[in-house]
Amino acid sequence: MKVKSTRSLVMRGLLPVAALAMATVLLAAVAAGACRDSRSPHGQGNTPLPTVVLVHGAWADASSWEQVIPLLQHDGYTVVAPPNPLRGLTSDAANLASFLQTITGPIVLVGHSYGGAVITNAATNNPNVKALVYVDAFAPDQGENLQQLTFARPGSCLAGGGVLSNVFNTAIDPAQPAGDPDLYLKIPAGTDYDGFAACFANFVPPSEAAVLGAVQRPLAAAAFSAPSGAPAWSTIPSWAVIGREDRAIPPDELTFMAQRMHAQITYVTAGHLSMITQPGTVTHVIEDAARHS
Repeated sequence: MKVKSTRSLVMRGLLPVAALAMATVLLAAVAAGACRDSRSPHGQGNTPLPTVVLVHGAWADASSWEQVIPLLQHDGYTVVAPPNPLRGLTSDAANLASFLQTITGPIVLVGHSYGGAVITNAATNNPNVKALVYVDAFAPDQGENLQQLTFARPGSCLAGGGVLSNVFNTAIDPAQPAGDPDLYLKIPAGTDYDGFAACFANFVPPSEAAVLGAVQRPLAAAAFSAPSGAPAWSTIPSWAVIGREDRAIPPDELTFMAQRMHAQITYVTAGHLSMITQPGTVTHVIEDAARHS
């Protein structure tokens, strides 16, 4: 009806032909914009979404992300969750850095717990990594190690009263250097230790926490004392999700690290496994990082 009315005005000489042409161009532009918005979940048109790379932490595997992955995929993201070897910070970071080289286009790199230290080192000098997301995760500065950061403030359930055997069972991996045992979190509670479920998996339903404890993958002990390299967060924008009831890494320490790297911080009512107990919020933060990348 509007087109017919406009044409009528032109015929009567009441609207310049140039104005009609301009109106037609504007209408076409609006229509094209609407089409672009309908093709992209974030209104980015034909711009490809970044690939999201999810890096798990110690005493876990890539299934840690099983609730976050389908949410990201539903929104159009390509998601990969490679295995983190947990053999040592330097080698784990090198392994991830090599994997990242196989991905073309922009990357949002996400790390949980120990995985945060790995992405901090692996993303350095990779121009494709546009954003870093730390989920209850370490973000060490150069020269720092995870032992320092874990116990810099009181509250970690991994302290065990200063006795390693209160918290961990140890085993020997013959492929590792001598004196570098594998550490498994003890499942039952014991002296100065509340047990796997209460320490590492609080807020997770008990039956699920029991499974997580049973299938945990060990961390090489030397990963705790290895010095971190130049931090990627010094040049790459960062986001952080912090569980207010994290008992593995004290929330005050997580906040200190996040503030130091000028990350955008989201607090959640969760323990150390926010991606399991608060997958919607974690996904939202990852997608926010992706939009700003």
